[in-house]
Amino acid sequence: MLSGILFALAAGLMWGLVFVGPLMLPEYPAALHTFGRYLAFGLIALPLAFVDRAEIKRLSRADWLTALKLAAIGNVLYYLFLSSAIQRAGGALPTMIIGTLPVVIAVAANLLNHQRDGRFSWLKLAPPLALILLGIACVNHVEWAALLQNPQADTDRYITGAALAVGAVVCWTWYPLKNADWLRGHPDRNPRVWATAQGVATLPLAVLGYAAYWVWASATQHPLTMPFGPRPLEFVGLMVAIGLFASWLGTLCWNAASQRLPTALAGQLIVFETLSALAYAFWLRGQWPEPLTLAGIALLVVGVVGGVRVKAKTS
Repeated sequence: MLSGILFALAAGLMWGLVFVGPLMLPEYPAALHTFGRYLAFGLIALPLAFVDRAEIKRLSRADWLTALKLAAIGNVLYYLFLSSAIQRAGGALPTMIIGTLPVVIAVAANLLNHQRDGRFSWLKLAPPLALILLGIACVNHVEWAALLQNPQADTDRYITGAALAVGAVVCWTWYPLKNADWLRGHPDRNPRVWATAQGVATLPLAVLGYAAYWVWASATQHPLTMPFGPRPLEFVGLMVAIGLFASWLGTLCWNAASQRLPTALAGQLIVFETLSALAYAFWLRGQWPEPLTLAGIALLVVGVVGGVRVKAKTS
């Protein structure tokens, strides 16, 4: 139990990195953060695919098409929305919105009649959802008040960032449901190999996206120096770090935690990601969260933990 909790904590600490990358290099557009991250992840996945080449060869054309769809929406589009949201609205609010995912997925499973694991009681989901919404409202109130006090602030940019964070939630609500469908439809396949296949499928998307942005920047005479921008060493280092630690090692730690812990407990520990991301964001700001922000974070954690504890009805 203790080792499982420590693995989940390690996964959360590494996953939190993806929320602060756009804040560490704010002069780089979200597209470069996205394509750079997944270019690194795809290259890391290649040697893993070679190790599991026998299993990789078993994947059919339909399997690869599914992996491509999952990679496009669950990886590229998700992080494009998220990194754009963070650069527009700051780190706190988008992180809080993304932190609702464990409960939002349960709600989506109900709405989409994804009943393989049973349906959740709306009455039991309502209280944790109310706590989550109240927590987000608290953090948004603090961020919005701080924004209005800044005469140079762009409120439209902030609102757009919040909307993009919701788009990221939509992408990553769709992804686990579709990914679970494939895994359950292929019980004889290794989940590790399937994760590697998605990494390989992400690579051509990242290469094409990076090349397209380079062509666009050249055609429009964009001031950002290509291919690696004004701080090439920092950019390449950050992309490799996020690709290695967040995309690969974080997933390995989470899988290790999932093998050691009950599913209900593992689901609750996803909040480590949210807490880590918030801690990193406020550390970069060089300030301690406001009391109302801390209250909002506490409400979110209680709501997510309460929502994950709701049991599905199988009959």
